[in-house]
Amino acid sequence: VGTLNSSVAQSVIPVLDAAKIVQVSPANTNPALTKGPDLANPKRPNANYFRVCTTDAVQGPFAAQYLLGTGIKKVATVHDKKSYGQGLVEAFTTAFKAGGGEIVDAETINPDDKDFSAVISKVKPSAPQALYYGGEYPQAGPLSKQAKAAGLNVPLMGGDGIYDGNFIKLGGNNGDLATSVGAPVETLASAKAFLEGYKAGGYTDGYSAYGAYAYDAANAIIASLKTSLASAADAKSARQGTITAMASVSFDGATGKVGFDKFGDSVARVLTVYKVDAGAWKAEK
Repeated sequence: VGTLNSSVAQSVIPVLDAAKIVQVSPANTNPALTKGPDLANPKRPNANYFRVCTTDAVQGPFAAQYLLGTGIKKVATVHDKKSYGQGLVEAFTTAFKAGGGEIVDAETINPDDKDFSAVISKVKPSAPQALYYGGEYPQAGPLSKQAKAAGLNVPLMGGDGIYDGNFIKLGGNNGDLATSVGAPVETLASAKAFLEGYKAGGYTDGYSAYGAYAYDAANAIIASLKTSLASAADAKSARQGTITAMASVSFDGATGKVGFDKFGDSVARVLTVYKVDAGAWKAEK
């Protein structure tokens, strides 16, 4: 089960593929992982790789449609140069422009930056109505805080990488937005057993955005093993059979329908917009 980050997945997938070990990610959202670098002519790079979450090819346009629907026509973008952040911004930008929006400025930061004054000073004169960020919460929280302090008092929006309580702790403000995969698990009858089990486990960390997806990823592997191990002499000889069986896995999981298309992508296409309200994430749409 894994990985969390798309940039890490790029390195891990080929290693596991060479050993015929199946990989199911609860969190990777970069489209190229399943469709290759040329998304106009998709070709699956690795048959061992699957994911139970939807991708940035869906998430970016969803964010663009949401902002356009609220009357926001001018947006500045910033990403952290990593595969997840860059891919998310590219998908958002294409859809935002196609919907009649304008990208008034496009900037980048380094993944370990803490001072964002330089990029804020570049973005501010373009007078965006919102700032769309491709990356994760350790940079997004402080970026939001520093932008507001510098007088760029517009909502910061990002993807699932910022949908975390730590985004708010690090400086995320009321009105900031995030898209994340699936529907809020607290609202899903299918997630009841997972939520009860997680609570009973007494874990110190919350299940966050991807706990239920990791649970579904593990159950997908278990489901494929039920097929592959039935006729295998040992675990190693079942590896290719497990990959083959994964393509046909289909069940109702905690997050909803679990199954995969010909690229190994999830058949589910549910996303949610969340907004920071009174210091907490609240489901918006």
